[in-house]
Amino acid sequence: MVTRSSPNVLMVYPRFNPHSFWSHEPLCKLLGARCTEPPLGLLTVAALLPAEWNIRLVNCNAEELTDDDLAWSDMVMTGGMLFQQNDTLAITARAHAHRKLVVIGGPDVTSSPDSYRSADFLVLGEAEGIIEKFVEAWRDGATQGVFEGVRFQVDVTKTPVPRFDLIDLSHYLAMTVQFSRGCPFQCEFCDIIELYGRVPRAKANEQILNELDALYFLGWRGPVDFIDDNFIGNKKAVKKFLPLLSEWQRKRGYPFRFQTEASVNLSDDAELLKMMREANFQAVFIGIESPDPETLVSAQKRQNTRRSLTDSIHRVYEAGIYVVAGFIIGFDTEKNRVAETMIVAIEAMSIPVCMVGLLFALQDTQLSRRLRKEGRMLPVEANKGDQCTGGLNFVTLRPKQEILTDYRTVVQHVFAPETYFGRVRTMGRALRPSEHAGKRSIVEIRRESRAIFRLAWCMTFTRPALRRHFWKTVIDCAVHNHASLVPVLTMIAYYLHLGEFAKLVLKEVDGQIETLARESVHSSNDPAVSPPGMDSFPASALVNIEGLSILQ
Repeated sequence: MVTRSSPNVLMVYPRFNPHSFWSHEPLCKLLGARCTEPPLGLLTVAALLPAEWNIRLVNCNAEELTDDDLAWSDMVMTGGMLFQQNDTLAITARAHAHRKLVVIGGPDVTSSPDSYRSADFLVLGEAEGIIEKFVEAWRDGATQGVFEGVRFQVDVTKTPVPRFDLIDLSHYLAMTVQFSRGCPFQCEFCDIIELYGRVPRAKANEQILNELDALYFLGWRGPVDFIDDNFIGNKKAVKKFLPLLSEWQRKRGYPFRFQTEASVNLSDDAELLKMMREANFQAVFIGIESPDPETLVSAQKRQNTRRSLTDSIHRVYEAGIYVVAGFIIGFDTEKNRVAETMIVAIEAMSIPVCMVGLLFALQDTQLSRRLRKEGRMLPVEANKGDQCTGGLNFVTLRPKQEILTDYRTVVQHVFAPETYFGRVRTMGRALRPSEHAGKRSIVEIRRESRAIFRLAWCMTFTRPALRRHFWKTVIDCAVHNHASLVPVLTMIAYYLHLGEFAKLVLKEVDGQIETLARESVHSSNDPAVSPPGMDSFPASALVNIEGLSILQ
């Protein structure tokens, strides 16, 4: 019988689609973890629910959801991102088979609520702005409903400390916290500004330090990811916070190594880079997207056009912070030399881990709205893999086969052992780690020592084709900049996943190219057959789109 006053709440974090760039399964195994990071959103929701409610959390990326878990529950709370949609719907169906009510929240349901109508309750928007209404409805006996908050209005200074106690810390490579939400830029393809706004809202300094204290006293030591949409979106707030973070780290012997996501203008601010270095930030993800200025302007990512991207990335290296970057192929303005240009840029920037993906028009973005207006959006299909294999969900201006061929060329080059390890060596020489970057607890030293031994064994014996690249890179680092050995070994370890993932991507893309080639032959033999989606694409739009691209 459902207890309305103190129900049993089963929180279930869905699996990401298989063969994802972000899975990093070999890296997890190397360090004895099961997946990369915990579900911070569900942990925050758990902290927002009434204290008397009984809560369990199952992360399907780290453990199995059992029938006993479902039998215990009165309701199932789930949801996540686009590339978790398939498993979210599967969890919903399974919970309903056990006659349990299902509540779905998170970014994907907020952007695409129609995809989740099978759930009993939908919670749209940021949980802090709407969860109290859901709780009230539940207590009043409701068995269905849609609850939608006012976007961009949540006061994150009132967000409680996430329920980190609900997870097994040993399952994860890194812990997660969030300092701010939102991004001041307006990239056309990005859904962050649609979900969280263009005015970054930051937590209070003491508030985020309390979250770090919670992790510290639970025994976590090691990587902590600030999963902000753009950590430096509110520079004024960040610069007030970082000295306090540095002091917090110093007093505790630097227990955490931080990583985050930021815009490339981070490199313009020497003071900010110094502050991040002193706080022990060691990695940052930066969205480069394209080295072509016309493409960046068209995509409304002008902040990347006001500088030398190569110089910018190397300034970040000089601060002791290594860069992971995102690149996209499939923009309307691309020329037929896009592959060559992107490869040259990646090599010049010396970024080993490059997330090269195909342009994907996310729901409720400026890009998807424009493409619908132009009649270019394709029907929604099941979301497989990630944007590396499931992009281009719209009618492209360039022939799709040409785009895929360019994409294939970039992936093949970027993840070839010779070029990948070459970039690792260049990055290793360029990095200037801080004096406390290498500090480790005894537990970490033991864990990482075992991981280094496993990595050396794997690279030498299990994957002998990589033996030469591995030892050449390690020796180069030892001779030229031994202080960067840990990030260099980290980049090498990433290749255990990326090398195999690249093979899967190439196989999938080759299949798509072959299919398009067969369709092209069929179309040429039958003039009545037009390319998929083109029947709804007005010819006049071609001129308009090209004109807009030039004018923007």
